Amino acid sequence: DSPAKPGIDFSARRILRLGVALLGARITLEELGGLGWYNGGLIIAGVLATIAFGVLVSRVLGLDRNLGILTGGATAICGASAAIAISTILPRDDKSERELIFTIAGVTALSTLAMILYPVIIEVLELDHDQAGIFLGGTIHDVAQVVGAGYSISHDVGDYAVLTKMLRVAMLLPIVMALTIAVRHRIKTAEQSIGDPLLPNFLVGFVVLVILSSLGWIPATVGAAMSEISHACLVISIAAVGLKTSLLEVKKVGPRAMFLLVVEAVFLVGFV
Repeated sequence: DSPAKPGIDFSARRILRLGVALLGARITLEELGGLGWYNGGLIIAGVLATIAFGVLVSRVLGLDRNLGILTGGATAICGASAAIAISTILPRDDKSERELIFTIAGVTALSTLAMILYPVIIEVLELDHDQAGIFLGGTIHDVAQVVGAGYSISHDVGDYAVLTKMLRVAMLLPIVMALTIAVRHRIKTAEQSIGDPLLPNFLVGFVVLVILSSLGWIPATVGAAMSEISHACLVISIAAVGLKTSLLEVKKVGPRAMFLLVVEAVFLVGFV
């Protein structure tokens, strides 16, 4: 074992949970309410439908159901951040780390491609500012690429796209809670024994920060700092997971898994 292994394991698990928890500081319930019932319902339905679609297609392709949940959740919610959050509560086996690295790399590549292509789709469909914002915020995987695509069109589109994206990020909480309950019914492991709390600590932190942010108790400068720290934590944790996984192992995931990621992204675009 490498002398760096304890630090890598700490970064891949503890630091990533801190990063996910701090995402809550970026979300307020008042802002999310600005989307309205129809648009908000559309985005929530898109998240749920995409995860269900991912599970279904993974089984059709002969892939593990957990990979369908992982890729579907990453596509539907918030890319790499969702992938690493979901991975913490799924049953672990010898394929877990390579599937996580594959998912992170895949959704990041597809998100960057979407940032370039989706504004072109908006031009072709002649969507107005609100529609364009909902389309970009409701379909692009990662927050950074949503920002890039939205503000490349206009400030109004960027604002609405980010707001829409924040609703998808907020869906991380109920999705992980539901998966935690489902996993407990299927399997009990050393890490997920019956004595574990229903809501993991990092999601408790996420909820607390959403509430504090909604009450206006987090100053703008502190919220911005938390956002930067969250981003740094997620980068560190992704790097740590990468150090634990070889490219040869990731390659074993195979072309069917890449096809799964692509069709999930296409499904979400079609749905929205």
